[in-house]
Amino acid sequence: MSRNYKFNNPLGVYFVSFAVVDWLDVFTRNEYKNILIESLEYCQQDKGMEVFAYCIMTSHVHLVFRCVKGFEPQLVLGDFKRFTSKAIVKAVIDNPKESRKEWLLEQFLKAGSESSNVKNYQFWRHDNKPVELWSSHVINEKINYINAFNYFL
Repeated sequence: MSRNYKFNNPLGVYFVSFAVVDWLDVFTRNEYKNILIESLEYCQQDKGMEVFAYCIMTSHVHLVFRCVKGFEPQLVLGDFKRFTSKAIVKAVIDNPKESRKEWLLEQFLKAGSESSNVKNYQFWRHDNKPVELWSSHVINEKINYINAFNYFL
């Protein structure tokens, strides 16, 4: 578990942003975005994740969520990132239309070699900073912030 996952209140609503290593523009292809969307749907159905808002940018994701039914947000987000990391790297490898395949895989391998807890490819950066949203006003501010990005995508 990354030391950057600091969810002090397991029942809290959180805003998190997480980025691809080196802020690489991976999510310019729908097949990679769809992996994220399907994984979020799985977490909602099977891991107690309630999603208030999300936005997939070309190199990173913004998410407002909380966990219910006894699920812990740091574990759910960790599982989400682990699964999507492996699935997206595999999708890059298997994608015959990916013109940047070799370069992307080199970047993921380089990032993985520089990390003590990654064996091969590292897809996501480790520097998550979850922010607990302590009031409905602040929750609405973050949702509006995310929705503003979605409006322009």
